[in-house]
Amino acid sequence: MTRIDPKEHQFHPSPSKPHFVPPPGAVDAHCHVFGPGDVFPYAAQRKYTPKDAPKEKLFALRDFLGFSRNVIVQATCHGQDNRALVDALKASNGLARGVATVGPEITDAELKAMDAAGVRGVRFNFVKRLVDFTPREVLTEIAARIAPLGWHVVVYFEAADLAELEPFFTSLPTDVVVDHMGRPEVGKGVEHPDFRRFLAFMENNPNVWSKVSCPERLSIAGPPYDDVVPFARTVVERFADRVLWGTDWPHPNMNMIGYVPDDGLLVDVIPKIAPTPELQHMLLVDNPMRLYWR
Repeated sequence: MTRIDPKEHQFHPSPSKPHFVPPPGAVDAHCHVFGPGDVFPYAAQRKYTPKDAPKEKLFALRDFLGFSRNVIVQATCHGQDNRALVDALKASNGLARGVATVGPEITDAELKAMDAAGVRGVRFNFVKRLVDFTPREVLTEIAARIAPLGWHVVVYFEAADLAELEPFFTSLPTDVVVDHMGRPEVGKGVEHPDFRRFLAFMENNPNVWSKVSCPERLSIAGPPYDDVVPFARTVVERFADRVLWGTDWPHPNMNMIGYVPDDGLLVDVIPKIAPTPELQHMLLVDNPMRLYWR
């Protein structure tokens, strides 16, 4: 692993070419665009300030890694200003879809305009260190308004909080996509009650999907992230038709790990968590196409 100062590089300046070749039509189903800040300013209330990571660099990385499409997720540094996201979708020639962040003041006309641009979901963030508390009744109202558009809700939370959040998640009138397997604490092992609760949550709710992404955020051991593999592989094998994968480029708010993730190494985790061509195709092509391009 090459050490790179994360204060200087928000994302890897020269990621390696992965050994794994994604199947034709593969989708990077979790990534972001940041700025550029002089065109799309960052939110005043942001908890971190990223390096600019514009759409041109994202699309170049997509091609380099061997992917065909992107799902671009609004990150907290842009707040509820989705202009950078929508701009990237419009520039993608139909090869990108989006997940926005909106508030109760959003108009129906604005929702329809985002739908036309390629937005297919909204993100609710419950990680307390990243966002301030939003009342559940506000989130419920937003979910009810996006349901007629066929959108879904993406939720980001930490494993210990699922027990408290689960009743709210099961009340939502849409599909629910969980970011990064609900952030399990990998040091506790796959048999820990927190992870078993997450598996039961998926088992009992067929509208719940999971992203098996971000081993760099979950790993204790670091690259090649083998300590995360048993968790992601369990989810992929048990819920093969409801899993998604993404790079999380440009890896926001990760200065604490001491290095910048190599996206090529992240791609090479895929055959470890989806060990057959059939599982790989479902994870990278069939599932994201069904959810975002149907």
